[in-house]
Amino acid sequence: MLTYSMQIAGLERELPICKVTDDLYIGAFICFGDAELTVACARELLKLVPEDSYDYLFTAEAKSIPLIHEMARQSGAQKCFIARKGPKAYMPDPIHVEDHSITTAGTQKLYLGRDDADLIRGRRILLMDDVISTGGSLHAMEELVKLAGGTVTGRVAVLAEGDAAARPDIRFLAPLPLFNADGTVKG
Repeated sequence: MLTYSMQIAGLERELPICKVTDDLYIGAFICFGDAELTVACARELLKLVPEDSYDYLFTAEAKSIPLIHEMARQSGAQKCFIARKGPKAYMPDPIHVEDHSITTAGTQKLYLGRDDADLIRGRRILLMDDVISTGGSLHAMEELVKLAGGTVTGRVAVLAEGDAAARPDIRFLAPLPLFNADGTVKG
């Protein structure tokens, strides 16, 4: 398997290059099971924004769950929010929005229980994701926060993929290029 070597939060990692379409390949960033990387990324992400600029951290499941948990632990936050990809029995009167992601086939929905939405109302929210690419997941999270009555005050990600690295509204640890089928970086 082809890989792409890069520095992330001061650590060297080999990202597998994976096919999305015949002419689009991505470097797969997976922190599940990599405790060293999760701790380092959380530490560096927290440095990107002043801690007094938000009340709560917010992400979408699933790959960002270890990161948001570690960010909450390191920052001393007592609560963070995770938008789920399906309604859960424990969610009273859930609200939802639709999400389009290049790594998920078709349309998916993001859900938040009314109890969590009530806690978000009137609060400043920092959105966090592992990788921002097209911005579909980020947009869906923003819409969910807005629907809950919160205000997004920042957006951070470990990696900004492709054109996302040029976005002025996000902060990230490193850019991640897109790839051709042979593993070369797209021009």
